[in-house]
Amino acid sequence: MVVLRAGLCPGLTEEMIQLLRANSIQTVVDFVASDLEYIAQKCSLSYKALVAVRRVLLAQFSAFPTNGADLYEELKSSTAILPTGSPSLDQLLDSGLYTGEVTELMGAPGSGKTQVCLGIAASVSLGLKQHVLFLDSTGGFTASRLYQMLRAQAEEEEEQLEALQRIQVVRVFDIYEMLSALQELRERLSQQVVSSMDPLKIVVIDSVSAVIYPLLGGKQSEGLAIMMQLARELKTLAREFSLAVVVTNQVTRDSSSAPPKPALGRSWSFVPSTRVLLESKEVTLQKATTQRIASLAKSPRQPVGIQAELDIGSADVTPTERL
Repeated sequence: MVVLRAGLCPGLTEEMIQLLRANSIQTVVDFVASDLEYIAQKCSLSYKALVAVRRVLLAQFSAFPTNGADLYEELKSSTAILPTGSPSLDQLLDSGLYTGEVTELMGAPGSGKTQVCLGIAASVSLGLKQHVLFLDSTGGFTASRLYQMLRAQAEEEEEQLEALQRIQVVRVFDIYEMLSALQELRERLSQQVVSSMDPLKIVVIDSVSAVIYPLLGGKQSEGLAIMMQLARELKTLAREFSLAVVVTNQVTRDSSSAPPKPALGRSWSFVPSTRVLLESKEVTLQKATTQRIASLAKSPRQPVGIQAELDIGSADVTPTERL
């Protein structure tokens, strides 16, 4: 709600505001919804002046209609699709990671979440020459593994080092440090400050559950409020600055035989537009190997349930339908 104050629009004086407040009219909504003839008589104000103020307030604060075609053109001009570094995962996601959205990678420990995040950072930095902000809350970021990925994709050492320099890593070990880092980023983007992070197209957070879980114990209402604050920050960054935001999350099970489901509950479920479940399975052929499967659990574009077999760091297998 916008509170009436002097200087909000021409003609809205302090004296007028005091008279309006005395009659329980405190916000713009209160004012534009009131009977101006009645208010003019009761407050001894000029009806003509009140009409003029309302006209200006309506012009400033009313929503203007638009059509679907214009919205679609705006979406096309502001949306980019970023490769993940894994062809099969890109196909699962309908070409890759979309800016303006939050994508969640969920899975149990050892399912490959951090490896996929490192692959995404390497792909965006090296292939697109875009800057990456990587928030590490678990200590799982490994520079040597990232460098190994870059060496596999680029022969020139100078190109590898330039790609490394475009990836900024921030260690955040609690929710407050994470919120502080995201708010600082939003302020810098809002002010369009030229920094070492330009041009930034993606924020990777590994992981959100690591910093939120400790808050969801005794004072649950306080923990939920902070979790929702983090949700707003992520969605605002994605939408207002055309960033792709990637987060990792743990999974829980109601029983040993139950399918895995994302942690953090229903309150968090609206945050990601797309959810991918990562699972690792032991396969014994000639020798024991670990097979990683990505399953689409939520998507605005693709049918839920399709899968891709991921061989992180090497060739991928084409997505297949879940049987």
